[in-house]
Amino acid sequence: MPDIPAHVTGTVWKIEVAVGDDVALDDTVVILESMKMEMPVEAEDAGTVAEIRCQEGQSVSEGDVLVVLE
Repeated sequence: MPDIPAHVTGTVWKIEVAVGDDVALDDTVVILESMKMEMPVEAEDAGTVAEIRCQEGQSVSEGDVLVVLE
């Protein structure tokens, strides 16, 4: 299962997908807020969302897995 990690340390501003959603390569799955900037986290593979490992408002570190695809 491909994992989609945070590419920066920040706060989860918005989750754009739900479990069961199909995503394509480069679809935005989560938007992070870091240093007052919104940064999209994009899918690096196509697949179906199997698990969401973050919540809106949660602080995350670079490398934390945010979404798991199957």
